Amino acid sequence: MMAELAQLTAWRDALMAARYRGVRTVEYDGKRVTYATDSEMAAALADLNRQIAGASGRVSVVRIQSSKGL
Repeated sequence: MMAELAQLTAWRDALMAARYRGVRTVEYDGKRVTYATDSEMAAALADLNRQIAGASGRVSVVRIQSSKGL
């Protein structure tokens, strides 16, 4: 589980670094991925962040609902 978390974090960091440099091609672990748009990169980052949150066991969203009892 920790290896998976470390790998996901490394992929996310590589993707973020490329995005901030304005580069759409990311290379990590001998693999190369080219994204057509920044929106695709943002979606990939969001997916990686969800996977990291799930692998780390953290709760990332808390929803509170209340009523006045009427």
